[in-house]
Amino acid sequence: MSFGLSRGKHLDSGEYGYVTDDLPPHDAGDFDPRDWFAHPKRRFELEIGSGKGTFLVQQSVLDPETNFLGIEWAGEFCRYAADRVRRHEMKNVRMLHADATEFIRYWCPDGIADVIHLYFSDPWPKSRHHKRRVLQDETLRQFHRLLVDEGELRLVTDHAELWAWYEEHASRHESLFERREFERPPSAGSTEVVGTNFERKFAREGRPFNAMTLLKK
Repeated sequence: MSFGLSRGKHLDSGEYGYVTDDLPPHDAGDFDPRDWFAHPKRRFELEIGSGKGTFLVQQSVLDPETNFLGIEWAGEFCRYAADRVRRHEMKNVRMLHADATEFIRYWCPDGIADVIHLYFSDPWPKSRHHKRRVLQDETLRQFHRLLVDEGELRLVTDHAELWAWYEEHASRHESLFERREFERPPSAGSTEVVGTNFERKFAREGRPFNAMTLLKK
């Protein structure tokens, strides 16, 4: 499916975009996505479902000492975001076209991420599709493994049923995470929670938003 994001223009990911084929065999060992950056020892944050890359583009400018990796499942969106990052020469941002949960589970070492951002994830509203939601018991355990001590999982949604799902899973894993109030990132506008494209679209529709931060224990 084409979303027409490029409007006929060639999208060039350059050195800023990666795909699953760029990854080594997941059992090869010694792989660390921080090595994609010029300064791999810097603070590292990961966004799942980056869409057009709006949050990454906005936040990375304000936080140039942090490396940001955006993971997007939709190929055209990922290429658009990577091209956008390339055009702005954002050396502290990379994009990956992959299944984020599989990437974290099979390729990422322990304790490397300071923050995991999950904003306006697909709610998969039909009951038979709930297993496709990003946040599951197993993914929460994987997020806990990926985060540094006192690292944060930041969640925002406009979907009431998905919010209830988040609250249920947060309560079920109180041994792993402490629930905290969500603090808006500096890149968000004065009336925004995060400032993604989806948020702006949903705000025009009058939808309410819910947000929380889960702090790794």
